Amino acid sequence: MRKYAALFFLIMFMIGTDTFLISPLLPTLQTQFGVSTGIAGWMLGSYTLGSAVFALIAGPLSDGWNRRTVLLSGLLGFSISTILCGFADSFWTICLFRFLAGVSAAFTAPQVWASIPAIMPASRVSKTMGIAFAGLAASQAFGVPIGSWLAVAHWSVPFWTIGIASLLLIAVAFYSMPDMKPSTRERTSILRRYLPLITSGKARSGFLAYLLLHLGSGTAFAFVGKWMADRFELPIGQIGTVMMFLGFGTLLGSMISTYAIRKLGHANAVVVGMSMLMVLYTVMPHLMNLPIVTIVYLIIFATLGIIFPIVMGMLTSLNASVRGTISSLANSTMNGANTLGAWIAGLLYVQLGGYSSIGIFSAVCIALSLGTFLFGGVLGRKSARTGAESASAS
Repeated sequence: MRKYAALFFLIMFMIGTDTFLISPLLPTLQTQFGVSTGIAGWMLGSYTLGSAVFALIAGPLSDGWNRRTVLLSGLLGFSISTILCGFADSFWTICLFRFLAGVSAAFTAPQVWASIPAIMPASRVSKTMGIAFAGLAASQAFGVPIGSWLAVAHWSVPFWTIGIASLLLIAVAFYSMPDMKPSTRERTSILRRYLPLITSGKARSGFLAYLLLHLGSGTAFAFVGKWMADRFELPIGQIGTVMMFLGFGTLLGSMISTYAIRKLGHANAVVVGMSMLMVLYTVMPHLMNLPIVTIVYLIIFATLGIIFPIVMGMLTSLNASVRGTISSLANSTMNGANTLGAWIAGLLYVQLGGYSSIGIFSAVCIALSLGTFLFGGVLGRKSARTGAESASAS
């Protein structure tokens, strides 16, 4: 069973690395393709756009298919489109290949979460889920910096490396994973699967708040590499080193989340954490010392590492009968917010005073998110406790 845990960890590590890789590469790619700062963010946004749009249908559709086939097909598309990114010769071609990589990731990632309960013993489901999530955190801590260091040789090298490594994972998955065919042939329309969420006021509030939370954090992250290059004149290798600490922050947050929840409670942990984020996002763009900026970003990502699992637990507890659809909608919401954030970040950076305007925008989004969570009833004591239990059970 350990081979499955290792496989899922590596798949999520590759997807996570590919997702976040563009941010430190953004200054280099902007120069390579001769595009303005205002539209450069679409090299990141095209990936999240593809993932956001197709995640809405990938999850519900795959419930009626063999999950092994869907995972292998999605991973193959992800590998090929990522390799093609390294051969892009213009801004529009890299946006196209990034979009296709995002579409493929939308079919691949949900199968990881859905496959774990299907092939792992019940006693090891929770632990394997944690290992898969650790793959995402590790991609920020190690995958993105390594990609940045590889890009010192040439900007194409990280894309080729991720693509080829993913092809190797396909071979491992092909020979190790069992078939996971649906238990029933009954076909349910996609809209009907979403209907319980559409008609629930608490669900609408929860997903709106989740959108605002990711919009704030995603907008700030999209141009952090560009800002560091402009403010501190960092080359791409050093930007990758700083990014490593952002990933360490996510790992730290996941490690201390249990302690924070035990001390504060689920709802209070979210309130305190999001209040801290408002202050840090506003202050950080005005800091002039790189080590201090690095520490602040480590704290920001550690805080996000505590908040996101709690919030996801609350969302998945909204309706136990459609948890797969909730996961797909959450993934689409996250990527949709990051797509919009990349576009907004470019406009703010160029038109409204650089990174300081991005910091204010992020703080406002976090404030609106917290208010929506509170007034929508999603952060009630009962829902918080149930959400946490749901997350642990999943």
